[in-house]
Amino acid sequence: MKFTVRQLTITGILGGISLLLGSTPLGFIPVPTPAGAATIMHIPVIIGAIMEGPLVGGSVGLIFGLFSFLRGGAALFSDPIIAILPRVLIGVFAAYGYRAVKNNLMGTSIAAIVGTLTNTIGVLSLGVVRGYLPNWETAATIAVTHGIPEVIIAVLITVAIAKGIQKSRLVA
Repeated sequence: MKFTVRQLTITGILGGISLLLGSTPLGFIPVPTPAGAATIMHIPVIIGAIMEGPLVGGSVGLIFGLFSFLRGGAALFSDPIIAILPRVLIGVFAAYGYRAVKNNLMGTSIAAIVGTLTNTIGVLSLGVVRGYLPNWETAATIAVTHGIPEVIIAVLITVAIAKGIQKSRLVA
């Protein structure tokens, strides 16, 4: 597959936004969960998937995943498979979720839900399989306490951004 100039530009801009969100507190929204915050660092990946499809979505996800891996932090994210693979898949699955629904508002919401769940389920499942999390019950608890607020926040933010992009005629 070959990138167009537009796709490369959108990938660069959204990848840069992902890096900004990951490098500052802007990537975390305070919520009353055990972690105390929901991440929004995956939203540029979803926006890329909506605007330009799985190639751009997956590429922005790759930038997000590589940044997560290089930044490290928790032992979980020092594993390149856990840090990178689910993030690439966010963009791929969100793009197909968006395409499956013809209605722009509903498609955008579906893309946000699918993308967020891909991240949450992908990271936690790989965390259990690769031995970073003790068991599936722990992963399920984290998924419920963190995943639900992140899905709600992702839908609200993604729909608002997508409406602005569509009004600006940057995407059909």
